[in-house]
Amino acid sequence: MKPVVRAAVFSDTHRNTALMAEAVRRSRPDLIIHLGDHDRDTEILEEEFPEIPLYVVRGNCDLASDAPDRDIVPLGPVKAFITHGHLYNVDWSLDYLTYAAQEAECPIAMYGHTHRADLREIGGVQLLNPGTAGKGRDLSWAWVEVFENGGIACQIRDL
Repeated sequence: MKPVVRAAVFSDTHRNTALMAEAVRRSRPDLIIHLGDHDRDTEILEEEFPEIPLYVVRGNCDLASDAPDRDIVPLGPVKAFITHGHLYNVDWSLDYLTYAAQEAECPIAMYGHTHRADLREIGGVQLLNPGTAGKGRDLSWAWVEVFENGGIACQIRDL
C-alpha cells in the first residue's frame, strides 16, 4: 500500500542545518515538521523547498519565537499532535503528552527536547521523538508515512 502522506520530522537542530537540508533533499517528503530548539533553522528549508508545507513549534531555546508551543498537523486521514516537549515534562514521563494527544484525538504525538530518539506506543498513541538533528554524537531524524486506512509507520533515521 502506498502512503498518502510522507513527513520528515526534525528537532533540536541548534543552528546545524546542513544535514537536515540534505535529508529533505534526498527524501523529498510531502511535508516537514520541526519540533523546536532553533526553530529559525527552518528558514533554510523555506528558501530551498518553498513548495513543501512546513510546520514548526517553539522549543525551550526559542525565546523570541512566534511559533506556537503546540500544534495539530493534518496527516491525510489522521492528525498529529506536535510540541517540543518541555512543557509536558517529557524528561520524566510521557503521560502528559499522551493525555494531550488523546484529548486532541491524535493517534500520534511528536516531540523533541531530550535529544534522544524514541518511538513507542502508550494508550493508543504513537509517541515519536526524532532525536537531535544538530547537537550530540548520535544525530537523527524521523520519517513518517500515513496510509489511507489511517495506519502510521515511523522510522528513526541516522543523519
